[in-house]
Amino acid sequence: MKPVLALVGRPNVGKSTLFNRLTKSRDAIVADFAGLTRDRHYGDGRLGSRHFIVVDTGGFEPDSTTGIVKEMARQTRQAVAEADVVIFVTDLRSGLSAQDADIARYLRQANKRVLLAVNKAEGMQESPLLAEFHELGLGEPHPVSAAHGQGIRSLLEAALEDIPEDDDADDEDEADKPIRLAVAGRPNVGKSTLINTWLGEERLIAFDMPGTTRDAIRVPLERDGRRYELIDTAGLRRKGKVFEAIEKFSVVKTLQAIADASVVVLMVDATQGVSEQDAHIAGYVLESGRAVVIAINKWDAVDAYQREQLARSVETRLAFLKFAPILHISAIRRQGLGPLWKAIADAHASAHCKMPTPVLTRLLHEAVEHQAPKRAGTSRPKLRYAHQGGMNPPVIVIHGNALEHVTDAYKRFLEARFRAHFKLVGTPLRIDMKHSTNPFTDKSA
Repeated sequence: MKPVLALVGRPNVGKSTLFNRLTKSRDAIVADFAGLTRDRHYGDGRLGSRHFIVVDTGGFEPDSTTGIVKEMARQTRQAVAEADVVIFVTDLRSGLSAQDADIARYLRQANKRVLLAVNKAEGMQESPLLAEFHELGLGEPHPVSAAHGQGIRSLLEAALEDIPEDDDADDEDEADKPIRLAVAGRPNVGKSTLINTWLGEERLIAFDMPGTTRDAIRVPLERDGRRYELIDTAGLRRKGKVFEAIEKFSVVKTLQAIADASVVVLMVDATQGVSEQDAHIAGYVLESGRAVVIAINKWDAVDAYQREQLARSVETRLAFLKFAPILHISAIRRQGLGPLWKAIADAHASAHCKMPTPVLTRLLHEAVEHQAPKRAGTSRPKLRYAHQGGMNPPVIVIHGNALEHVTDAYKRFLEARFRAHFKLVGTPLRIDMKHSTNPFTDKSA
């Protein structure tokens, strides 16, 4: 699974700026204003071939007992509990503070591996001001500049050096490996009940209380001669010494399970409709390139009007998963499980579909004859040939000239043609444009 790096520190030291730098995004709001971040914020990062999850947290005050600051501290404690490595972010320009010492004391007691990052150190890597940060007793300070990208690579290398790489290759001996099937969704949608129904035994605790599952549970299953590894995602972390309150939904465990899966069953509670949380999980499934099947559970508990409203909420909030089949089930009554297994098998087969180059090129030429791409200025993009660039998810690489001018609408048109021919369901399909350049363009006569 992907290692988890948690960013912890007092307000306004640059944690969100560092989060954006590590994830190569602008997902975290950044401003010169203390206390802007309140909830935990998750994102994906990569260093070379190493992938990891970054958790941004709000300003941490370990001893706070009231108000929003107490809630922010609780969120930070949860992030520390989930993390493999904690990056303690401090500010070189404002110097060491009493609050930094309080946070350092808490982190030493948390029994986690901690790296000390001294931010806003652009042009000050050799500054004597760094010496005072040794007082925190957390080892050698790492001077970095999140805003300018200085020292970030060495900080990441230090964070990941003691974490073994996952050598499990997705595409090697796929027929011999079990299909990793993750069941994801909000607490209390029936994930554990569904797995128990599949297994025919009370293998997992299923109780009418959100967050009964407290860790990611993996269970082997063989069905119709095919091996599966069922992953029931965590609704809750186990109650640890480092925090008091039990969190109702541990996002990081769900993210790890999704990234580690071959197929994801996204469960939605028919009685609750599609929530923002469901849309967030669905978005991560899409970003991860996982095959997905949407299972609407407790279908027997809603009337015709509720079913109509639910269909509308799926259509609006999960519009980006139009390729995913939607199944109506009742896990507790064992209804709709046969079609659900077929949809899972079809999604897995589609994710690992082999697409021959001659067939792809013929489909490409037929699509261009049916509808040519829009002209860009005096020229029109020329799509010459296509080949498969990967599986799980399938990637189609198209070569030609002036392909940078191919519109997103035309890419969706091509995607629909490829999907229809290869009968791809339940899996994202990525189209990568590789345009040729004239080798003589930059040469003077």
